Amino acid sequence: MARRFALAILALACLGGGVAWWLMSRPPAGTVWQGYAEADYVKIGPVLEGRLTSVSVSRGSKVEAGSALFTQDDVNDRAARDQAARQLAQAKEQLANLIAGGKPTEIQQAEGNLADAEATLTRAKLDFERSEKLLGSGFATQQTVDQLRAAYLSAEAKVNVNEAALRQLERPMGREGEIEAQRAAAAAAQSALDMAEWRLAQRTVVAPKHGRITDVIAFPGETLAAGAPVVSLLPPENIFVRFFVPEPQLSQVHYGQKVAFACDGCGKNLEGTISFISPTAEYTPPLIYSEDTRAKFVFLVEARPPRDQAALFNPGQPIEVRPESP
Repeated sequence: MARRFALAILALACLGGGVAWWLMSRPPAGTVWQGYAEADYVKIGPVLEGRLTSVSVSRGSKVEAGSALFTQDDVNDRAARDQAARQLAQAKEQLANLIAGGKPTEIQQAEGNLADAEATLTRAKLDFERSEKLLGSGFATQQTVDQLRAAYLSAEAKVNVNEAALRQLERPMGREGEIEAQRAAAAAAQSALDMAEWRLAQRTVVAPKHGRITDVIAFPGETLAAGAPVVSLLPPENIFVRFFVPEPQLSQVHYGQKVAFACDGCGKNLEGTISFISPTAEYTPPLIYSEDTRAKFVFLVEARPPRDQAALFNPGQPIEVRPESP
């Protein structure tokens, strides 16, 4: 009996020694940090205050960049746009009127008057010159010569007047200062139209990038202030992984370092790049609570996966993180 008991003790001692040797000689377990997927949500709201008239998306729907998300009441902005367009047209017409000369019919009439005055001048000049010659031979009186001279000078003056009238009709109607002032008025009207069209365009809000709608916060009929969120958008590139590194292992992580991800049903060869390391320590979060780590400090670290892999993660999903081999 004593012999059997001694053999049993010896067997237990050998077993214990073997277990101890195996524990001491086996390769160390790989470093694993516990974390979870997180995301930066894009809260999209109207640029201007107004009443919400429609929401084109629902929670969980996918949207492409440029897709309409919601619209606001635009009656007032359409009226303002139409008014600005008419004011611009009026300003342009006034500018064109100042730049333009007389009407074509007025110019033709002035040209006819000038031609008639020139013909009269030619005849008066010939009559005056002929009378001067006749005066020397005694066939004309001084009085006749004086009358023909006066007629000649009058005809010459009428030609000058008609030439000036024609030049006036051919020049712009407005003075240079009036034209420049009207140009400025037309430019101001164009700016007012651009502003009105911009305000009208803001009444339809589109997705700034591709993503998934995670929440609809406001509904048609609500009057919202500028910037008040209507929908929450999650672009794939905004998904990242947060994990916690114990203080003794903090020297193993660096900004820009590659890490490997693993989670249930996520597939293989998932990786990311460390984009943030918290400068302050905190107590171990309850998510990774355990008896042997509850009193240790950990540091929050964030890593971002490539865009094509980020869509595989869901915010809040537990994820294991391992440093990649150099």
